[in-house]
Amino acid sequence: GLSLAERLWAAQQTAEASGLPATAAYYAAALQAQAGAAPASTPRLQAIARFASTIARDPLAADRQALLALQDDGLTPAEIVLLAQLIGYVAYQLRVAAGVAALDALGPAPAAAEPADGASDAAPFVHPANLPPPGQALRINGYTSETLGWRAWLPVVDPATATPLQQAVLDASHPKARTSDFYLLLVHQPRVLEERSAAFNAIMYAPGGLARAERELATAAVSRVNGCVYCLSVHAQRFEQLAKRNDVIAQLFQDPETAGTSARERAIVQFALALTRQPGTLSAASLLPLRQAGLSDLEVLDAIHASALFAWANRLMLNLGEAVLPD
Repeated sequence: GLSLAERLWAAQQTAEASGLPATAAYYAAALQAQAGAAPASTPRLQAIARFASTIARDPLAADRQALLALQDDGLTPAEIVLLAQLIGYVAYQLRVAAGVAALDALGPAPAAAEPADGASDAAPFVHPANLPPPGQALRINGYTSETLGWRAWLPVVDPATATPLQQAVLDASHPKARTSDFYLLLVHQPRVLEERSAAFNAIMYAPGGLARAERELATAAVSRVNGCVYCLSVHAQRFEQLAKRNDVIAQLFQDPETAGTSARERAIVQFALALTRQPGTLSAASLLPLRQAGLSDLEVLDAIHASALFAWANRLMLNLGEAVLPD
């Protein structure tokens, strides 16, 4: 597929466009060590840099025509999948680095205070009368909690003719991977898909740390601000299933800037938005509301990883295909 120099060049362009000069310098140094200099400019390399910079800045900015343009400049479907995965990975990586640096600058959390004697439990939840019950479709502002389909813009792998490695990775990735355009496209690069699936599962499902529902809330907030209708529908559903309510999801659909039914939820949403939009300006002050809302350092670290992960996931969904609405 892509040469190592092309990969490092794309990573550098992604980091520069994301406003993370330290990460860009890291990849520039790796490129210098590997190739001695940036690769000679060619239409193919220009296309790689243009696509990487565009997607890094705005995951909604590229469409099917952008993929066809890459093909016109000589990239195969497998190379385009690799490029998309690489851009998504670096978008994730640099946000984790920014988040961890901000957490380090914030310093260790103070010892937890003992609960006050006689503290009352929170009031029981009452489902808002204006919303459908969890499990029923929620539709606001063009966003939905319905189950959507997804259609690839590039040829997918035929499971019947897949290599043994591709077969094994499909089986390990998802129970429906053999009928999913998403997995059948990504399995053009089976080793990359295997590593990506391992990272996804560890971040979203590992025990301890941030509650599962709150991880889903963070990913839904990122998907909302990135405009990924498909990812937002999936993780809105998962939040509802775990939390048994959809009030904060309705708020996200309506206006992510004010979403959250508690200080803790609002802090998680606002952090996810900040990390998504401007990772280069993240600071200790960006994390302070999370700490003030009661999140431990481990929970904050989970919020960083979950929010950063969907800089990767949204870019794959938005730039390699399109959501398909139910009939």
